[in-house]
Amino acid sequence: MKILGIETSCDETSVAALEAGGGREAPRFRVLAATTHSQIDAHRAYGGVYPTLAKREHGKNLVPVLLETLTNAGLMGSPTSKIPEVGLPKMYRLPTKELQNIFEREPELLAQFTEIIPSIEKPALDAIAVTVGPGLQPALWVGVNFARALSLVWDIPLIGSNHLEGHLISPLLTPLGKESRVSASFPAVGLIVSGGHTELVHMEGWGNYMVLGRTRDDAAGEAFDKVARILGLPYPGGSALATLAAFAAANTENFPLMLPRPMIHSGDYDFSFSGLKTAVLYATRERPELLSREPLRAALAHEFEEAVVDVLIAKTKKALEHTAARSLIVGGGVAANTKLRAALSMLAEESGIPLLLPLSEYTGDNAAMIAAAGYLHANEPSAADLEAHGTLSL
Repeated sequence: MKILGIETSCDETSVAALEAGGGREAPRFRVLAATTHSQIDAHRAYGGVYPTLAKREHGKNLVPVLLETLTNAGLMGSPTSKIPEVGLPKMYRLPTKELQNIFEREPELLAQFTEIIPSIEKPALDAIAVTVGPGLQPALWVGVNFARALSLVWDIPLIGSNHLEGHLISPLLTPLGKESRVSASFPAVGLIVSGGHTELVHMEGWGNYMVLGRTRDDAAGEAFDKVARILGLPYPGGSALATLAAFAAANTENFPLMLPRPMIHSGDYDFSFSGLKTAVLYATRERPELLSREPLRAALAHEFEEAVVDVLIAKTKKALEHTAARSLIVGGGVAANTKLRAALSMLAEESGIPLLLPLSEYTGDNAAMIAAAGYLHANEPSAADLEAHGTLSL
């Protein structure tokens, strides 16, 4: 079946078209097309994501991102066909009152929708999946309302997807023209490690999850960004910090500071990274040269990255042993970190189980994983009255 995915949980406006099969027991996914519009430049001045701005940007970007995805997926003429322009003849009438109710708080999106959408043919889609949570409530609602409107106008079933489940299934996403990726064996341990979430999950199958532990404060990706800000790195700082840390690894200098490994011996599966961030802040206040001398700044970044990876690996190893897991499944933006990927590969090899990691383009928030998560629930009743749930759990 072909599924359209829509993702607006934070600051990425993303739409993807996915071909799915195999059922919940052995799902397979081919990404026909995916388009993601980043809002990094818009939020850089704030040093983080500003919810009201994210909502407004999603409203501006959803229609053009949808059209680009449908065009590239061959669902709106040939891949090189021109995107519809204002003034083209309409192919069908819109239920105006219903759309006005749906887009009551997104007038700009309503204007784009009513001008452009009737100018294109209904695409050959079997379902529309949209992130309903967790995430920023204002941002989520824009995507949910957009999906509700498309479902209404095109008469296509609507599925609400859990963003966290999307991260878990992201390792199965295969770009068009590539060989299908490895399937999972269960029971499995899932590690979600992103800017907003750090969780360990016991998985008995797709759709059958039990959270073993989660962060009590900052997520790993959030800590990366906050420490990057302390080190004077540009927003978003996770990748910049990793680059700086790699410089230290290649240019070693005596560095006597040892950062804590929070909760590494706590005996449970929870995480805490706020204190680690604070330790970096105090270190730079006590020793200003850590910021003024580049080799020391790089060494501090390296030690922070090592501390985060050490904790993630220790907790994951404990979970693998406790659950007798037959595979390790990892998703989330921090899964793009080279050091973490290498450490996870070593852990899986030592444990004698396969490691399922997403391709780098599917580690961050993306609509392809939302479409994939939607496929797992494709046989459930369609819900035209979906609602956003910012604190939704797995």
